[in-house]
Amino acid sequence: MSVNRGELPENLAEGPAAPDSRSADSATGFSELDLALIDALQAAPRAPWTRIGRALGVDATTAARRFERLRAGGLAWVTAYDAAKTATVAYVEVRCRPRAFDRVSAAVTALPWVFGVDETAGDFDLFLSVAAPDLPSLGRAVHGGIGGLRGVRSTRTRLGITLYGEGRDWRMRAMNPAERAGLGGPPGPRPRSYSTHLHDRPGPQDQALLSALGGDGRLGYAELGARTGMSEHTARRRLQRMIRDGDISLRCDLAHPLAGLSTMVVYRTSVPHALLEQTGNALARLEQVRMCVSVSGPYNLLVLVWLHGLGAVDPFEALLAERFPALEVRDRTVSLFSRKRMGWLLDEQGRAEGRVPLGLPER
Repeated sequence: MSVNRGELPENLAEGPAAPDSRSADSATGFSELDLALIDALQAAPRAPWTRIGRALGVDATTAARRFERLRAGGLAWVTAYDAAKTATVAYVEVRCRPRAFDRVSAAVTALPWVFGVDETAGDFDLFLSVAAPDLPSLGRAVHGGIGGLRGVRSTRTRLGITLYGEGRDWRMRAMNPAERAGLGGPPGPRPRSYSTHLHDRPGPQDQALLSALGGDGRLGYAELGARTGMSEHTARRRLQRMIRDGDISLRCDLAHPLAGLSTMVVYRTSVPHALLEQTGNALARLEQVRMCVSVSGPYNLLVLVWLHGLGAVDPFEALLAERFPALEVRDRTVSLFSRKRMGWLLDEQGRAEGRVPLGLPER
């Protein structure tokens, strides 16, 4: 992974970064400063290093170098993808024949329109997040492209309807509120409806920007222009317009097991329809909740959480019962291994070790 030269401070190559006492924890691979840096980039993924450093109380060179170390080691990365309003999204539960599991898992991970893959312990073997240009394409992709794989016993699809919170909204919460306030950044979680057809898809130039930023969301404008065949001015203008209009999502991800968040649980829950929006919005603001989305099917809220071990499951569910008495947990499924997240291929410790560029199945 190369250093983003367009975003680094001018004196980066002049000498070693200033030492920092907040060293890495041998049990996690992240130092206190590393986690605060990730938190800062979650709040403002493309903020200049000078602003990031100022919020953290370090110089820009230190902030840039520390993130490059994290990025080179696959511990943290900034990526970009289409906004929810441009996609038809579904969550697919796959049951496999025992001896075919590894083959099926590898096959679905290689598909560009399957943007998330989790191997699970529960009523199904794989939990997939998939995208398509419209509903008919989604049906053909799931039934043929996934259900048709040798070794697949069955699939069950939950269509995403309203996204209350996702990975771009989740925060590490390693900075104090005053530090975070200095970064500005996008507002907190807010409902976003998924699309059911292709009319909102970005044009070719915007797609080129999305593709380049998917691999490195902090690319400088000069390099971004060079990679997409645009001038630096055009790349800047178009990207700023996409961010302003909500046509692009940017986020900083991390190897969450190494940050102490070793347990991912997928909850299928139900809440009375009159309380759906209120409950979805409130759930999305809980620190444990990584994603909250209303879905089709008998259980209308799908909730994905990151927890500090299996021992945190019961306390979290007690919190749900206390704060959301109308919410009924219908099923919980624990992820054994997150193989893929928003196109990035992950190892067993959650480190990024490659990428399948995002794409859509044919219509």
